[in-house]
Amino acid sequence: MIKLNALALLEKNHKTKYWLYKQLGMSYQNFSKMINNETKSIRYENIETMCLLFNCTPNDLFIMTDD
Repeated sequence: MIKLNALALLEKNHKTKYWLYKQLGMSYQNFSKMINNETKSIRYENIETMCLLFNCTPNDLFIMTDD
């Protein structure tokens, strides 16, 4: 299973979930689902924005798990 690794990136960059929520400009309900890996899709626009904010690549945003 592929999971969003945003919480680890937030911690690494000393940022909060609230900060990321404000930067992405999406509804809190959708943001919460995305950050907690409860969504089935993430818009390319949000992936690109997170890559720019965290100064990383999409490979850094996602991790593979055995779940």
